[in-house]
Amino acid sequence: MTRKSSSWKPVYSITPKVARLLMEIEAARAEVEHAPLPPTVEAELRRQARVRSTHYSTRIEGNRLTLAEAEKVIDGAKADFHGRERDVREVGNYWNALIRVEEWAAAGKPVSEEMIRRLHALVQSGARSKPTPYRTEQNVIRESGSGEIVYLPPEARDVPALMAEMVRWICEAEKSGIPTPIIAGLSHYQFVTIHPYYDGNGRTARLLATFILHRGGYGLHGFLSVEEYHARDLAGYYRALALHPHHNYYMGRAEADVTSWVEYFVATLAKTFEAVRKEAGRLLKEGAPSEPEPLRKLDRRARVVLGLFADTDRIATPDVARALGLSERMARTLLGRWVEDGWLAIAEPSRRKRSYELTAVYRQYIGGLSAKTAPKGAAKKRGK
Repeated sequence: MTRKSSSWKPVYSITPKVARLLMEIEAARAEVEHAPLPPTVEAELRRQARVRSTHYSTRIEGNRLTLAEAEKVIDGAKADFHGRERDVREVGNYWNALIRVEEWAAAGKPVSEEMIRRLHALVQSGARSKPTPYRTEQNVIRESGSGEIVYLPPEARDVPALMAEMVRWICEAEKSGIPTPIIAGLSHYQFVTIHPYYDGNGRTARLLATFILHRGGYGLHGFLSVEEYHARDLAGYYRALALHPHHNYYMGRAEADVTSWVEYFVATLAKTFEAVRKEAGRLLKEGAPSEPEPLRKLDRRARVVLGLFADTDRIATPDVARALGLSERMARTLLGRWVEDGWLAIAEPSRRKRSYELTAVYRQYIGGLSAKTAPKGAAKKRGK
């Protein structure tokens, strides 16, 4: 079977429904972006969203861990998961991949095939693995009960060109001003349609969509968990992806009109944004005290780190890396910048035991931060 075109041009329409949903997303986004939540509250909301994203995305693919068990794995708690070691690895790998996705987006990393190969490697094999090459043979998606063919993806020889076309379209779409939610949704669809790997396609597709949302300014400070809504209506999720009655990619699937998928994806995103908006509003109604001018000068990541001092006198690089979901290298860079900005000071200068403390101006504000709201995984209490 040969391909009919040399470039991917998705066929879809921005229907009145899609237009209305995009406006709802923008309204919720603006409200959440300007919600003056305390840094410790933001950190906990971000952690909870990441845990749910990790659990539900792996659950879609058959992971057997419960939400509580997945959280134990993420927090590094000792627990016996005998017979479910693969499930544990999947959760750990997805969590690390999600952190990396947010880190890449914050650094402005562009979408590329190399990035996608690295992303799949993180999902499938862990942090130390090399970028995964595309499959070299045909794979088939079958119904688990009957064994009937559900989908026959494109042949392996067509995968490299199809992936290059998808990446090219994403880059051009970003430049042309196509709404980010639509780019994310279409990228998600095309990735699972190509099915470039033998396993891990669904998880990688959802992470790619998350990366595009964060990169385009739709990450909602990391409070986003779209995977949860896919998992809650799994039949609807799969039904939305199956746009053509024939299971063979070459028998019409490649040219299918994907408007119904765009409507599904944008509607799911609108539900997610609305849920975050309501939660932010609820937390604000509970009472967030007005902040002094020095605190208002701190950006989002600085405010999260400030919250760590609600339960400690000093922090170290690993504490900041955990709280922000960054590599220790990036955390060290930020700490150096904050020392230059004057709100952090080096408490212990030795390289191996280096720690940081608040300067006097900022130390006075910590009394109003509740240690009970410090994010899990924060620094433990240390004496000077």
